[in-house]
Amino acid sequence: MNILKSMGLAKVLALAVSAAAGLYAWNCQAQEPLVKNGDKIAFLGDSITQQGGNNPGGYVNLILKGLEVNGIKVEAIKAGISGNKSNDMLARLDGQVISKKPNFMTLSCGVNDVWHGDRGVPLDQYKTNITAILDKAQVANVKVVILTSTLINGMNSDNSKKLDAYNDFLRSLAKERNLPLADVNADDKEIEKAKGAKSYLKTDGVHMYIKGDEMMAKSVLGALGLNQAQLNKAHEAWLDMPGTCPVQVKLTLRQFDKMVEKAEADKGQPVFNYINGLFSKMIESESK
Repeated sequence: MNILKSMGLAKVLALAVSAAAGLYAWNCQAQEPLVKNGDKIAFLGDSITQQGGNNPGGYVNLILKGLEVNGIKVEAIKAGISGNKSNDMLARLDGQVISKKPNFMTLSCGVNDVWHGDRGVPLDQYKTNITAILDKAQVANVKVVILTSTLINGMNSDNSKKLDAYNDFLRSLAKERNLPLADVNADDKEIEKAKGAKSYLKTDGVHMYIKGDEMMAKSVLGALGLNQAQLNKAHEAWLDMPGTCPVQVKLTLRQFDKMVEKAEADKGQPVFNYINGLFSKMIESESK
């Protein structure tokens, strides 16, 4: 009798676990992204965002691809300008973003406010500028996704430590205003702790390399409400996007002249296209 009772209890527990798992899976699938097909998204930022929109593997383009493969085709308003600080972004917000009537705007601002030193923006003024940007967006009915600022030459640098206060402000502001937050600074720190110099996040300690762009895109897509299955689908699509991982090669002058000669013989194509083709074939062979 005790054995039967035990078996009955085990079955009940198994059914309960199965039902809970099914409910969890249903909830994940039922979660709807904030952004919808046909929406406009503005990407406001500095050189990291400018490169994110110009480079094939930049975080802006990865976001667009990630949304597209999940059935969400959006129009991008690329508004990243190199060297910009919070005061610059505030000054051009109306003309370059709000006037174009986006539904959403990502805000990536803070690196130059700190990195530029005496030409930067002190924390108090930064708070005023960011608050004004959010106020203007709110009046225009533009939903803002706030990005924390990525590390400047590693987490232990003086600039990164100074940046902590700026990011703490962004986190508190996102919470206060119930705005989506992409905490790329926290992601940056976590990856640096785990992988160090082999993280391949930055080209120069500040600007993104492909893994840094990938980190930022994942964080923003998560803030926009994509679930794990949708993020996985986005990542799978990124893997085969052409030209996303630029790699430099150093040749001698003799080697370069030989490449020019071969490129001319091969339908007269530009030498750099010819070299890229050679390396692509080699990498494809090595990847099998």
